[in-house]
Amino acid sequence: MSQLVKEEKKSTIETFMGGAKKGFYIGIEQILPAMVLGYVIVQFLQLTGLVDILGNVFGPIMGIFGLPGESVVVFISAFFAKAAGAATTANLYTQGLINAAQATILIMPSMLMGTLVGHYARIVLVADTNPKYRKLMLFIPVFDTIIGMLLMRLILTIMGLQ
Repeated sequence: MSQLVKEEKKSTIETFMGGAKKGFYIGIEQILPAMVLGYVIVQFLQLTGLVDILGNVFGPIMGIFGLPGESVVVFISAFFAKAAGAATTANLYTQGLINAAQATILIMPSMLMGTLVGHYARIVLVADTNPKYRKLMLFIPVFDTIIGMLLMRLILTIMGLQ
């Protein structure tokens, strides 16, 4: 005769501590490396003067959103980690390169396109998504970001903040 083993119910504190432990390891193993990579890339671009070159090249495109060309570095850093995109936005703001309204517009890439590389690798490649849809799965977050930035600019303009 087999005996059923009752699972011991965890206390609220034990459940909380288990979740906190998992969250800590996710942060250390997945989020932190992507943030550091994004930060290093942005620092490299700034130290080498490539930010100025990118600013000149992407100035007309970023102007559509009411942003200076240099703000393209937010896209680059957000591509690796949401937090890196947000930190890059904050850095541009503290340097005086963008104002508060522009920083608000630049949060959109972090939220809508952030961590695209990591998500793509963890979800699309690991799940072995049909290869004919992979480019589309990369394009959708970028498209969402463009629409989000245009809408945010419109909202700020209507509010008289842009």
